[in-house]
Amino acid sequence: MTFSREIEAFIKDFVKDLEENNVAVFAGAGMSKSCGYVDWPELLRDIADELGLKVENEHDLISLTQFHVNERKSSAGLAKKILQEFSEQAEPSETHEILSRLPIGTYWTTNYDSLIEDALKRAYKVADIKHSVSQLNTTRPKRDAVVYKMHGDVTVANEAVIYKQQYERYYQTHSPFVTALSGDLVAKTFLFIGFSFTDPNLDYVLSRLYVNQPMRQHYCFLRREIVQIGDDDEVTKYKQRKQELRVDDLKRFGIQTLLIDDYVEIPCILKEIETRFRKKTVFISGSAEEFGNLSRQEGQTFVHTLTAGLVREGFRVVNGFGWGIGSAVINGALEAIYSNPEKLSEDQLVMRPFPQFASSSQDLQQLWEEYRQRMISLAGIAIFVFGNKLVDGEVVEANGVIREFEIAVQKGVVVIPVGATGYASKTIYETVIDAPDKHYKGIKWVEPLVAELSNPTTPNAELVQKLVQLIKKLNK
Repeated sequence: MTFSREIEAFIKDFVKDLEENNVAVFAGAGMSKSCGYVDWPELLRDIADELGLKVENEHDLISLTQFHVNERKSSAGLAKKILQEFSEQAEPSETHEILSRLPIGTYWTTNYDSLIEDALKRAYKVADIKHSVSQLNTTRPKRDAVVYKMHGDVTVANEAVIYKQQYERYYQTHSPFVTALSGDLVAKTFLFIGFSFTDPNLDYVLSRLYVNQPMRQHYCFLRREIVQIGDDDEVTKYKQRKQELRVDDLKRFGIQTLLIDDYVEIPCILKEIETRFRKKTVFISGSAEEFGNLSRQEGQTFVHTLTAGLVREGFRVVNGFGWGIGSAVINGALEAIYSNPEKLSEDQLVMRPFPQFASSSQDLQQLWEEYRQRMISLAGIAIFVFGNKLVDGEVVEANGVIREFEIAVQKGVVVIPVGATGYASKTIYETVIDAPDKHYKGIKWVEPLVAELSNPTTPNAELVQKLVQLIKKLNK
């Protein structure tokens, strides 16, 4: 998919923010609507009917909810409506799934449903849910993300923030939420998804958070106003002009609007962000009982130098501590990190040693398969070196390395076999070179460079240099 210059610039900047762990998501009703839940007009349609009003004629929906409370002398009807609409289980959307896989540690939402936390759970992440003030002073152990549900949760619908008087008193009743959000808006880059910015929920929040001082750059997606069936030129021009004014107004809050033609573009943009972010993480696959024409020292020095070179260039390295390879990966990464601790971080090294025996009824082979799936999903590029093991006193090709190649291909990871190191890596090289259109679709320039890595006479230092340059080019 080809992106506009504005979207392309956003993707580049957002990936950098992800690398620095400075991203937060603010999810609105539109993000849940794509999963089958209602938005505000649909939620309040029956409420309006009970009042003798038509929801499509109402622009101040917060006042509509207040009218209902006034009429009934109770908010029980609104709580019941929330339960009816949001208790049914729905599947997280592709947008939810992609966001949950990214290193985003903060989510804010005005939604009552559980889609965000459901998606995080699917991504094997622990979510710390905050839907009441009393939960803000506790921390869930080993949490990966905090989900602030600032207007409540369907499980406690009677406490949900929904009518006007609640919004007017929000700064008193929920001041810790306001403080936390204010701090995050200063410290993190927010991506607003699912807001029309005519939504009264967010209007109340932003209007009270606004202060006359420089703010961090934030982003929101907004569908471009286009000609609708039945609209004349005057109506269209009016809608477009109003949108221009709204876009300009959002700049007061440091929010840059990203105009799209259709909301289906959002998961495409997020997928591109995920792809580019993952390319900053390199999975090194390999094992070695022996190193072919190289001595053990030469083979491990090659892996050591390669890993150090990648880390120095700012890449993160993932490894399963393959036999004969793992120690060299660790040593290379740490050498680079400790030589420049102000620039580089231990977070750039992710080691996932394989379990050696089953500690439960789960089959060890199945455990290894799940382990490989999750480990490789962290990366956008996979390098394959050597790939052999000892079986019954004989050195054979490592089937585990071949399986990691297959998983990498399934997950869309760019595979870079160093054929010069032989064994499974050579087999993988022969596989990709026989079907370059399958493995290097859209990046045909990679094929000849991978071919250069198959020459066993190439000095190790030159192989390392070629590999690092290739991976840097993949990230441009």
